[in-house]
Amino acid sequence: MTSARSAERVETVTRSGPVLITGGAGFIGTNLADRLLRAGRRVILFDNLSRSGVQRNVEWLSREHGTLLEIEVGDTRDLRALTTAARAASAVFHLAAQVAVTTSLVEPVADFEVNARGTLNVLEALRGRPNPPPMVFTSTNKVYGDLEDLDLDIAETRYVPTDPHVRAHGVSEARSISFHSPYGCSKGAADQYVLDYGRTFKVPAAVFRMSCIYGPHQCGTEDQGWVAHFLIHALTGKPITVYGDGMQVRDVLFVEDLVDAFLLAEQYMSRLCGHAFNIGGGPARTTSLVELLDRIETLNGERPDVEFDAWRAADQRYYVSDTRRFRTATGWRPKVDLPTGLRALYDWLAEAQVTAVLPLATGRVAS
Repeated sequence: MTSARSAERVETVTRSGPVLITGGAGFIGTNLADRLLRAGRRVILFDNLSRSGVQRNVEWLSREHGTLLEIEVGDTRDLRALTTAARAASAVFHLAAQVAVTTSLVEPVADFEVNARGTLNVLEALRGRPNPPPMVFTSTNKVYGDLEDLDLDIAETRYVPTDPHVRAHGVSEARSISFHSPYGCSKGAADQYVLDYGRTFKVPAAVFRMSCIYGPHQCGTEDQGWVAHFLIHALTGKPITVYGDGMQVRDVLFVEDLVDAFLLAEQYMSRLCGHAFNIGGGPARTTSLVELLDRIETLNGERPDVEFDAWRAADQRYYVSDTRRFRTATGWRPKVDLPTGLRALYDWLAEAQVTAVLPLATGRVAS
């Protein structure tokens, strides 16, 4: 990858057409749409509105931004609807997905249709255009499998890699992909299709293999959005179920930092096309589950009740993103540290009357 400070030409972002966000009524899509709309760009939210609570996000965005926002109720499995929505888009952020490993174990065919076929439909909608717009696809760290081969030590409240390079930098894109669970397979297949359409058909597309994202407008569940899920249960006095021993480690990234990365990817797509990037908080923004419970106790004044259960299929004991490849290509660096971001999410949940949010947090239907 070339340096962001090199003399390479940076693609000029076309602002005449709207930005299409599939799954745009979800947590990440809402934050991305808000940023774009505040900059005066038109946005099309393409969403089937199937997940509980997303209607609330749509209503909020509509109140804030009015006619700059267009809502297209549709499903990514409908190629015709996608083609219509994408016909004038100046950029596409493909976020729509089935997001839970547990759901994929129960309904693997539906998981495949949404994640793999839905992504292929987005790519086909863009391939049919004479000059396809830049596209960013949100993949997952699950494409690397369960990472059972990583040698780990135990350091009080967390697992720590024995390899000093992994400990210092995290898991890089050089690691072989190894799909585990139907969810890993469907997202991994979509991931590879996006990369190949960039190489074979010259669709200007890149992949974000994302770690844990958190922030306002997130109504997390135990299957997806676990940081918000922990906070919601703490605020409502409900017990939290921890699967495994609680010492598994993740890097967490505040959603505004992710939006920064999205916009940089759009800007620098000419150099990112056909490549995958690990996106997360990196080694400076990590937490184990039990360490997060300690932070929540400080925020909330009391420690949530915790119940432990068996490890779940394909769970990674340690995953931290090595983000140096994307940083080198674009100059991106996260700005929000974990204490600041956690406080922002806690305050948003409290102000959003979290007792009304809790029923949403227990649902497992993905948008």
